[in-house]
Amino acid sequence: MTDTTLRVLLVEDNDDHAELIRRTLDEQPWAPQITHLSDGESALDYLYRRGDWVDPAQSPRPHVILLDLRLPRVDGLDVLTSIKQSADLRRIPVVVLTTSSAERDVTRAYDAYVNSYLVKPFGFEEFRDLMHDVGVYWLTRNTASPV
Repeated sequence: MTDTTLRVLLVEDNDDHAELIRRTLDEQPWAPQITHLSDGESALDYLYRRGDWVDPAQSPRPHVILLDLRLPRVDGLDVLTSIKQSADLRRIPVVVLTTSSAERDVTRAYDAYVNSYLVKPFGFEEFRDLMHDVGVYWLTRNTASPV
């Protein structure tokens, strides 16, 4: 029996943003299972199955990673770089979702092989619409790489 659960790893230190993302994705008929982590070190532990995440049943591979750039402990760009340098993880799409529209941040993210770079809108409706579109594209339209 094939597991068809859609999974999102959300790495976001702003609880308000995380809640809005969760609510928007939960509203969809294809609502994914969301694992929310609030710092880069925890994200790497989850992905590399270290510490509390050693058991693969507790750390299933996500279909997409939504990654903030400004994170405590380990910066989002360092998390992205680590993911894309790993033969086991590099095929997982990573979408940077951040407040920074600085050209330097965008360039560094694409140099580290980010799959998409999105700037968080300031308005509630715009943010909600963006998250809906992200979910539709990455979880229902995109063809994921076979493991």
